[in-house]
Amino acid sequence: MEKKRKIIHIDMDAFYASIEMRDNPKWRDKPLVIARDPRHSGGKGVVATANYIARSYGVHSAMAAAEALEKCPDAVFKTPDFPKYRKISAEIHTIFHEYTDIVEPIAFDEAYLDVTVNKKNIVDPVVLAHKLQWELFEKTHLTSSAGVSYNKFLAKLASDYHKPIGLTVVHQADVSDFLLPLPIEKFRGVGKKTVLKMHALNIYTGADLIKKSEAELIANFGKIGYFFYQCVRGIDERPVEWQRERKSIGNERTYDQVLTTIEEVDDFLNWAAKKLAGTLQERKLHGKTLVIKVRNSDFETITKRLTQNDFFKNDTEILVYYGKQLFEQIQSTNINVRLLGLTMTGLAPMADEDKQLSLWG
Repeated sequence: MEKKRKIIHIDMDAFYASIEMRDNPKWRDKPLVIARDPRHSGGKGVVATANYIARSYGVHSAMAAAEALEKCPDAVFKTPDFPKYRKISAEIHTIFHEYTDIVEPIAFDEAYLDVTVNKKNIVDPVVLAHKLQWELFEKTHLTSSAGVSYNKFLAKLASDYHKPIGLTVVHQADVSDFLLPLPIEKFRGVGKKTVLKMHALNIYTGADLIKKSEAELIANFGKIGYFFYQCVRGIDERPVEWQRERKSIGNERTYDQVLTTIEEVDDFLNWAAKKLAGTLQERKLHGKTLVIKVRNSDFETITKRLTQNDFFKNDTEILVYYGKQLFEQIQSTNINVRLLGLTMTGLAPMADEDKQLSLWG
């Protein structure tokens, strides 16, 4: 890796569950599920994550909480505390920036770091990754797994290869040994639908994938087929995107009890619009497209958007007004809402030239 990029992917181990076990030691030896207890929520709710004891029973994220209870009747259920998780995530990312400013956040609990040149002047990325893991544990009492390689694709797979508290390194000479035996569903971009198409083409492992031509993969999978052709050969030139401009800002809520009245929808819109206007103003941004997202009890999701020639004012009343108009285009009667979201896109900095002047100013 001396002549190539040095990329580390850090993934905190069972992040939400680990925080709760750290703060409540009595749960460390019990199966812990981060979700509302379905026995107290009418069977509603979805698993955010679970500790490794609960995972051994087959519990996993995105599973219905009721199903998690069936698989593990002795599980402890803890309602997620996202403000706490967000605060600890900020602490973790502050530690990342002590090593390099080229950090690409992926979620609360994971990020890519380009440490080719780093603030610690550590040449060996494996030594740096180990030091980073140790510092994360010392300062937060949380464990992490790290993947080290010369590109993002391999670093991400490596961090997932040996969890928890893992450190896996993939050199260029290791690519075939590492990727060819790997189940195809482990490859980035291979989701539930894609894996079925892969299996229909008799692709079950990396060894099967590498036999397919570039033209065949593109014909079957479109643009991502080219990515599959490249990545199984250990090729991924994507940079660590540390200066990405934020494309949207918004808030959404999932409700355990379905909303059935316009008054409940109005309560959400007032809360979301106030928060959205405040965040935009704080970051000195404004946008031209307002988007509302509605999911009903049948898990059907519909979005509506309104784009203006001029920027929306960061004003709560204005955002509520247009938010209501958009909502009425989706549900004007028979209110049935499981999830609501309000987002502003088409963002730009608020500069003097963007401000609309009064005609009589």
